[in-house]
Amino acid sequence: MDNSKYRYTSPIGTMVIETDGEFILRLDFKGNKEVNPEKINHEENCDHTEPHCVITARMWLDRYFKGENPSITELPIKPMGTDFQMKIWDILKSIPYGETITYGEIARAAGYGTEEKAAASQAVGGAVGRNPISIIIPCHRVIGKNGNLTGYAGGIDKKVFLLQIEGHNMDNLRMPKIKVIKHKKEIK
Repeated sequence: MDNSKYRYTSPIGTMVIETDGEFILRLDFKGNKEVNPEKINHEENCDHTEPHCVITARMWLDRYFKGENPSITELPIKPMGTDFQMKIWDILKSIPYGETITYGEIARAAGYGTEEKAAASQAVGGAVGRNPISIIIPCHRVIGKNGNLTGYAGGIDKKVFLLQIEGHNMDNLRMPKIKVIKHKKEIK
């Protein structure tokens, strides 16, 4: 079966779920350059045509956006990447809900010592930025040293929103000097 893409409307924008029919391969924001809009199935929530893994991902995301903490183990995901990326994404999967971790802490968890710290943190940053399954593999929980909120492929405003959903204390985090977009839809 060829890979298929399905639209999911979240409170922070349209997302695309890509599947091979059995596994979720990608979950990304529609504006991301990796997403080809011509290849998206525009039918939403049409259970009779969607693979079971897409239905399951939709339900998982609905629960997440309601402020619940669904387990990543409930989903059949299959991210594709290099051995190094897979190692980093496995570390991302272990970040507890509502908590954050720094790039340096991920580098140490991946086995890099202090003498390799700068290069390792940059390599980790590259792998985090290439995470193909946003939100579910929680790359939004990665911050810079000293609590600096760093980039997020979906946009820093989405990262802030996701951390707030999880009840993260934002007082200790430093916003970058960019304008944060406020969304019309807000979860209460």
